[in-house]
Amino acid sequence: MALSEPLAPHLPARCEEAVFAAEGLFAAARQSLRARLAASGKVDARTLDQHQRAAHGLSWLATYVEALRQMARWARALERERRLGTIEKLILQAAFGEYLAQIAGGITMSQSEIIRLADLGLSAEETAGFIQSEVVCELIAAGCSNELRVAIGEHLAHHRGALFFGDPGLDDTMAMVREQFFRFAQDKIVPHAHGWHLKDELIPLAVIEDMAGLGVFGLTIPENYGGAGLSKLAMCVVSEELSRGYIGVGSLGTRSEIAAELILSGGTEEQRKFWLPRIASGEILPTAVFTEPNTGSDLGALRTRAVRDKGDYKIYGNKTWITHAARADVMTLLVRTDPSSSDYRGLSMLLAQKPRGSATEPFPAPGMSGGEIKVLGYRGMKEFEIGFDGFAVPAANLLGSEEGQGFKQLMQTFESARIQTAARAVGVAMCALDLGLAYALDRKQFGTAIFNFPRVRDKLVMMAVEIMIGRQMTYFAAREKDEGRRCDLEAGMAKLLAARIAWAAADGALQIHGGNGFALEYPISRVLCDARILNIFEGAGEIQAQVIARRLLDAGVN
Repeated sequence: MALSEPLAPHLPARCEEAVFAAEGLFAAARQSLRARLAASGKVDARTLDQHQRAAHGLSWLATYVEALRQMARWARALERERRLGTIEKLILQAAFGEYLAQIAGGITMSQSEIIRLADLGLSAEETAGFIQSEVVCELIAAGCSNELRVAIGEHLAHHRGALFFGDPGLDDTMAMVREQFFRFAQDKIVPHAHGWHLKDELIPLAVIEDMAGLGVFGLTIPENYGGAGLSKLAMCVVSEELSRGYIGVGSLGTRSEIAAELILSGGTEEQRKFWLPRIASGEILPTAVFTEPNTGSDLGALRTRAVRDKGDYKIYGNKTWITHAARADVMTLLVRTDPSSSDYRGLSMLLAQKPRGSATEPFPAPGMSGGEIKVLGYRGMKEFEIGFDGFAVPAANLLGSEEGQGFKQLMQTFESARIQTAARAVGVAMCALDLGLAYALDRKQFGTAIFNFPRVRDKLVMMAVEIMIGRQMTYFAAREKDEGRRCDLEAGMAKLLAARIAWAAADGALQIHGGNGFALEYPISRVLCDARILNIFEGAGEIQAQVIARRLLDAGVN
């Protein structure tokens, strides 16, 4: 049977039943793939590569199941607090209807790659058991109805410019944090962001100083090291709202977050006391210097060398795709200190100070040179390639004072970095929704606002629904991190899904703009370019799916 109307009193319970059914389907798919790819209990890398489509499909199925689980938990939490209102129920129902339908019919991994249940080795019986189950049929029928989309669309139209669409489930403290940074972004960033982009300008130092005053750069640094001592959840809220204004501003905090995480988890106490207060205050702007030409995600193959020369390390080699490199004051620099090694075990992390550069001389330091990489979007900090030829770093700046720990130290930051990237993606998606909704309501064609055409309205409705899904996935990963639990799987899933959501939202909003969306003068053209990077950095979507698959197929993961 179909739900009689979207406010059915048993909706959260029915959603939980659907999660249980989806979990059973996933368990069967994982068992099937384990038998193929990890019969001995350990994943064979070569076999995994040969069956990438199925393995990555399992990652996406797991991500969808987790997304539905988190949406059900979100609804239950709001229900307990009597905050589960009309729009929240509508979004919940639409989320379950759409994602259950995609699980049944095919999950979009990319525009040209759809994973279907048959690809995962499921039997016809197992597939039919899920697709034909009463609760799945019920929620698909109700959650994909035109009436539901109309109701969500009416809410969007009546709440144009709102802080959010649907209660995100935050407590009063986090709600105040969101409000503060939303206002900051609307006042100080939104009016200027498109100009910065079009002129390919660095974000003004005055804005960075304002951000430092708001505590952005020391958000999660403990108070005893000069930071605010807030949670990763707070980091998500701040990153989301700043990125909603402009991804470049939202990403400024990422560099400080990565550097602080490295120093907190891998540094000596002396290094923590020296670096963390300066990073927290904004006195020092860090940049991450990891990637090299021709290595990409294969960090273990890095070739940049650090040769010990008395009290210094002399650096030789090349790095690329270094964000905010010219203006930064310190580089978290991943290098090979063991020349006899050829894998991750010979890598070390250095805290390499450098003078700030200028537009005419980006790297005014002996033994260091480089140039800008021109990019489509994500422009507010600029990207650089860097060459090192005897650049000196004091040996005392070896992170943790022990060689060979660099790769391990870097891996400890990936959870936080991917959680923050997911939050940035949610913010970019919100920006796309803001722009698409405003344009659709203002633009008149054939005597009416184009918002009233179902395919325009439905694009915006799905943006709002998926933004809530991505947001709940991101908040879940952040809370797991705050509780001290391993969350690389959750962080990876949040990043994987949120990046796709941001791209879909930006693409849909540009389509709503029609030809105007293709004009550089309209901000949506910038947002489309900015959204595209999210599925590439911090682990490209394919790499992210591969990492998730390895974890899922590991016999130790339940």
